[in-house]
Amino acid sequence: MEPRPPAIFIADSPGLDFLNSIATPVDVPIDWLGSGDGLLEWLAQARFVPADALDVLRARARPGELDKVAEQACALREWFRGFVRKHAGRPLVPRALHELGRLNGLLERDETFSQISRRRGSDGGGLELLMMRRWRSPEALLLPIGEALAKLVCEEDFADVKACEGQGCTLLFADHTRRKARRWCSMAVCGNRAKQAAHRSRLKTRH
Repeated sequence: MEPRPPAIFIADSPGLDFLNSIATPVDVPIDWLGSGDGLLEWLAQARFVPADALDVLRARARPGELDKVAEQACALREWFRGFVRKHAGRPLVPRALHELGRLNGLLERDETFSQISRRRGSDGGGLELLMMRRWRSPEALLLPIGEALAKLVCEEDFADVKACEGQGCTLLFADHTRRKARRWCSMAVCGNRAKQAAHRSRLKTRH
């Protein structure tokens, strides 16, 4: 089996990047969360979970346990995709809260705490307050995902959430451009394909 390409992070939003963890970069759909190992790799690439915590959970997990968590992550992803598709393109209104019980239920399970630590990158030995998380079981891997989805809901303007206009492309992104004119997941991929298609169409018209 050929190795999977790196996961796609083009959304300008960690929550939408999670939805983009299944995509069709070329011809064949790829699900980066299709197994327990895939979930761990994606979380590492997304920097959702510290590397040492991933190593500990991998070592502690019972056979098949991480695969079950990956199945839960995929189910969460497709449920939340439905929510985003329903509300994308316009500001999210407060009455949407009743649709988010599943996400709030996940957030209730979180175990975070504050910790005074040496300031990162500080030669002077300054201190800073960091938010930490207890990783008691493999299911805790869902918690940073839930946090990213919650931040998307509460901090992103859903009027800026768009789907790539590329033919067959399923990627979502938050349009943070000044004129809100972003149309493609990437100009190098879908944008370039659209330009080539338009060029071919013009040539046919001339002939």
